[in-house]
Amino acid sequence: MDMLKVIKNKITDSAGNPIQLRGTCIGGWMNMEDFINGYTGSEHGLRHTVAEIIGNGKAEFLFDRMQHYFFGEDDIQFIKSWGANTVRLPLNYRHFEDDENPFTYKETAFERLNQIVNLCEKHGLYVILDLHAVQGFQNTHWHSDNDIRHSFFWHDSYYQDRFVALWEEFARRYKGRSVIAGYNLMNEPCVNTPHGDYPHTFFANYKPDWERMNRIYRRAVDAVRKIDPDHIIFLEGDVYSKLFEGLEAPFADNLVYSSHNYTAAGFGPGSYPGIVDAKTPRVESGKYWDKAKQIEEFRKHQGTQFAEKYNVPLWVGEFGSVYNGPEGEIADRLRAMDDQIGIFEEFGAHWTTWTYKDVGVMGLVTLNPESEYLERISSIIKMKHALNTDDWMIWLPGFKARGAVEDLASHLEEVIGDPDIAHSYNIACLSQSVLTVYAGALIQPAYAKLFKDLSEEKIDSIMQSFSFKNCRVNDGLLDVLKKYTNQPVSR
Repeated sequence: MDMLKVIKNKITDSAGNPIQLRGTCIGGWMNMEDFINGYTGSEHGLRHTVAEIIGNGKAEFLFDRMQHYFFGEDDIQFIKSWGANTVRLPLNYRHFEDDENPFTYKETAFERLNQIVNLCEKHGLYVILDLHAVQGFQNTHWHSDNDIRHSFFWHDSYYQDRFVALWEEFARRYKGRSVIAGYNLMNEPCVNTPHGDYPHTFFANYKPDWERMNRIYRRAVDAVRKIDPDHIIFLEGDVYSKLFEGLEAPFADNLVYSSHNYTAAGFGPGSYPGIVDAKTPRVESGKYWDKAKQIEEFRKHQGTQFAEKYNVPLWVGEFGSVYNGPEGEIADRLRAMDDQIGIFEEFGAHWTTWTYKDVGVMGLVTLNPESEYLERISSIIKMKHALNTDDWMIWLPGFKARGAVEDLASHLEEVIGDPDIAHSYNIACLSQSVLTVYAGALIQPAYAKLFKDLSEEKIDSIMQSFSFKNCRVNDGLLDVLKKYTNQPVSR
């Protein structure tokens, strides 16, 4: 495999021929997430709770087996078979470093990562290493393994030191490895929420801190470059890869900029083309969506505008649709996905879908509903839905729990009376704090008890539910992806 590099606004091979990165993200593997793996709360909280209830040894075995079967050679061969050439591997720092033993790295984690990197090299898939959860939390949400809703990283030099040191370790281990497309330094940063994700700091009233972000980005890039001068480094925008206008101009060779482009058209409910009412806080909702609207949204995205302004490559590191509704809704989401990828291709943007595999939400590959794992955790899934612990999945049941949160939000607004606090953000922040974090943690013991009296052989059998041979493929989505992975690269 050729070492990739950046020439102007293209990613190229060593001979200067353009390469289009097309593929998928392996969420849920070395950074677990509640909606992907079927549990509630944070990964590190779940691991602690399971260890307390079933014992350290059995808990380690359980999560090792889940991880082992979640992503392997069969998955890599399948991804390669539909024409993809890239996988993005989201990584949680906790897999590589303990908080009680900082700056010392776990060989077992690197061994597991190396196995997958070597298999990707064997089958001709490039790998992007993505630090998805960083020391001290780079944002306040669950996907950074955050269960306290505070982001300490940006205002604490100690966490920054550990972050840079871990990237130096990755650079030492992977320099010269051409299978590595590059280093995605940090997933979805949100720089200026040092006191938590509250209504006066988030979205509508958010105030970026570009000096801080630029300073830390430059430090990390410089540190990696001293060890590994060759690999591409991918940088994301602020507020979950949405804001780019204050990022400094490209300051080093081989930089690629990454936006995340979720849209209401991909979430529903609602027809496409048509009025889409995706009631999630991260996407525009209640408007008419068609391809023209998607083009408009893509063109005005700050990531797109930044790439055009500085003539640098753009990688849409995450985007996706949900596929767990009625058949007609699924067809609408597939049409939206088709249009979206077509727009990326017309622009020349690189792309990786979110996500490859999950328990039945938005994965290209999903667990069989009749699998041993999903049958065993069926009571947990019911609790998740009833309490809406996967807060962003607003279309699911959980109306009583959400209604209680909305009542509390209304009461707060009535008592406080501050017109500058947007009512909708009260609901979002309350719901995530009370339902995603607190209620999610309350459910974790019930999840652990499901495995308490099982032998290791039985646990292994259950976790085989995650293996590719036992999963289902979303054929409709697969057809959409194959439509574009077989296209020639624009010169």
